[in-house]
Amino acid sequence: MSDVLIPRRQTRQVRVGNVWVGSDHPVLVQSMTNTDTADAEGTARQIFELWRAGSEAVRITVNSPEAAAQVATIKTKLENWGCKVPIVGDFHFNGDRLLRDYPDCAEALAKYRINPGNVGKGSKRDEKFAYMVEKAIEYDKAVRIGVNWGSLDQAMATRLMDENAKLAQPLPVEAIMREALIRSALESAEQAIGWGLSADKIILSCKVSHVQDLIAVYRDLAKRCDFPLHLGLTEAGMGSKGIVASSAALAVLLQEGIGDTVRISLTPEPGGDRTKEVIVAQELLQTMGLRSFTPLVTACPGCGRTTSTVFQELARDIQEFLRVQMPVWREAYPGVEEMKVAVMGCVVNGPGESKLADIGISLPGTGEVPVCPVYVDGEKTVTLKGDHVAVEFQAIVEDYVKTRYGEDGAKRRQTSSKTISLKAV
Repeated sequence: MSDVLIPRRQTRQVRVGNVWVGSDHPVLVQSMTNTDTADAEGTARQIFELWRAGSEAVRITVNSPEAAAQVATIKTKLENWGCKVPIVGDFHFNGDRLLRDYPDCAEALAKYRINPGNVGKGSKRDEKFAYMVEKAIEYDKAVRIGVNWGSLDQAMATRLMDENAKLAQPLPVEAIMREALIRSALESAEQAIGWGLSADKIILSCKVSHVQDLIAVYRDLAKRCDFPLHLGLTEAGMGSKGIVASSAALAVLLQEGIGDTVRISLTPEPGGDRTKEVIVAQELLQTMGLRSFTPLVTACPGCGRTTSTVFQELARDIQEFLRVQMPVWREAYPGVEEMKVAVMGCVVNGPGESKLADIGISLPGTGEVPVCPVYVDGEKTVTLKGDHVAVEFQAIVEDYVKTRYGEDGAKRRQTSSKTISLKAV
């Protein structure tokens, strides 16, 4: 974790199931399933996988009677598997009817996500929105009022466009659209409060698809309210494009202290792993020094001195090993998520980077002596060689975790901390 502290924008604190969202709490990682919610087994399995990967809240689509009928079953399955992650219900055109007709669904969800732009139109919109707010009050649930660029309240947009046209110097269309997003969110929140929903139950989002628009919208929204804000590009894209776009937008806002929960909305590769979006969100927060989730591996990019793929394979295998172990280690070895591991490819930077890490290995580059010194807490402890370096180094890492972060290690760290404190006095 970095020593640089980023001041957070001060917000209200909102309880969502067994977690809290707001400036007094860490920025929360959220994700969403892409299964048919009517498939209770498949949806529960994917929620479980997302939770195991580190998602601290998972959103599901509740778009039909068949989907709503399975929500309570999904929650029960997860609880039987030891998973109590908050489930967020994503409602659209018929949310009022589904909450009315399926009280078990209304009770099972930890939060309702409502998009004012597609709840309904005119008086029907207010009636539907009001009913969903009433259900949130009845079941003591949090609500995310989530406005999207692609489903903006057209009445709001038209009204602002008309007002803008009458100005002596009309603003650009893009500025009016951004204002419409913000107004839709804020006015909807005011309506919900007017109908009796506590302000401490509300989270806002104004999601768009373009980086600069997202930054502009959230900077303005952050100045105009004290509700917690959920960050994310609404359609980030696939692969590196989606990762880069999301990181570029969210990093700017997070650096300014804006944002209390995040989702990286990646389009998965066909048959790809949905947990990728969770990993990207975690790595974004961790590389910025905001949170620690899993030990990070420092590895050199390679050059003409590292023509072998051995260090690349070892770096990949160690990173995967650490991530697979974390669900177990997180409970057994507190603090292990901040461990730093280095896998380096040659003698130029290898020993130095390995010494700076908690545990590191410097592999031989092209033409170098085929030995691999291992450094633990800055000291060289052993030199590995032969065909089983990867297996041996993995065993050393596992032993280090048990020794440093287990009960004995915790006692030693506590004693060391006390000694330092006494010396300071």
